[in-house]
Amino acid sequence: MTFDKILILEGGYNEEHTVSLKSSEEIQKTLKKLKIKFKSLKVNPKNFEKKISNYKNYICFNALHGPFGEDGQIQKILKKNKIKFTHSNFTSSKNCFDKVLSKKIIIKNKILTPKYSIINKKDLNYNTLLKFKKKFKKFIIKPSKSGSSFGIKIIKKDSDLKNLIDSIDVFKKELLSHNKILIEEFITGKELTVSTIKFYNKIEALAVTEIKSKNTFFDYKAKYTKGYAKHILPALINKSNYQKCLRIAIKSHKILGCKSIARTDFILNTRRNKIYYLETNTQPGLTSISLLPEQAKYKNISFKNIIKGILKNIN
Repeated sequence: MTFDKILILEGGYNEEHTVSLKSSEEIQKTLKKLKIKFKSLKVNPKNFEKKISNYKNYICFNALHGPFGEDGQIQKILKKNKIKFTHSNFTSSKNCFDKVLSKKIIIKNKILTPKYSIINKKDLNYNTLLKFKKKFKKFIIKPSKSGSSFGIKIIKKDSDLKNLIDSIDVFKKELLSHNKILIEEFITGKELTVSTIKFYNKIEALAVTEIKSKNTFFDYKAKYTKGYAKHILPALINKSNYQKCLRIAIKSHKILGCKSIARTDFILNTRRNKIYYLETNTQPGLTSISLLPEQAKYKNISFKNIIKGILKNIN
C-alpha cells in the first residue's frame, strides 16, 4: 500500500486540543523521516463534514483526542464519506469512550471493574453525594464520556465532600457540556497501564507500566507535563499480576473491537490482590512523553514502526 495522500486530523474543539497538536507534531516529524507526504487539518466539528469532502482520496491519520475525535462521531462521518482512516472504527470508538458502555461489555465478559452509578449533572448536590459517600465510603466523580482524566474529583474524606459541595457550581461549569456523570467506587492501589497493538493477525500487549503521579492521581497535568509523573517500566509487581494485566489488556482490546493501537488502564489493589479494569483508550497519546511510544521503545519497536503499523491498519 502506498501512502502518498495522508491527512492528519488534529486539534479539535475540546479539553484535549493541545495534546492533539503535540501528538500531531510527533506524527509529522516521523512522516517526514519516512518521506511520506502529508497535509494537516485543524478540526472544527461545525464545519468538518463540509471540509473533509475536499479530501476524498486521502487517508486520514486521526491524531485527535477527546470528544469528536475518539468518541465515534468523526469515524461515522469519515465512513459515510467513504474516506479511509486510522485507529478504531465507529462502534469501538463509541463504546470505549463511553465509560458506562465499556464497563457493561467488560462486566459481561467477567472482567473485574469498580462498582459504579450514573447520574445527571443537575443532580450533583449534597444529598446525592452524601448517599454515595455512605454507599462507597470513597468514590470518584468523572464525566461518563471524556478522556485524559478530565473533570475528575476524588472523595475520600468528609472534608473532600464539603470542599466539593462548597464549590459545586464552579465544578459543574468546569464539566462544560458533559451532562452524564459517573460515580465510581474508589479503589486504593497501584495505577497500571498496558498498551496493545494489532498490526498483524495477533494482538500484542507491550508492557505494564506503573504510574506514580506528583498530583493526587494521574490527571491531565500529570499525563502531559514533563516531570509530573514517574513511569516505572516494567511495573514492580509480581510476575503473576504482570502477566494477568497483559492478558486482560489483550482481552479488552479484542472484546471492545479495538483496531491498530489501544491502551488499557488498571488499578491493582495489593491488599485484596485484585486487578480492576478502569478504561480502554482507542486514541492513546503519541506525544514525546506518552506511554504507548515509551512501552514500544521498551519492546524495541521504533516510533517509525508504530506509525507505519497504524497506517497499514486503516478502516
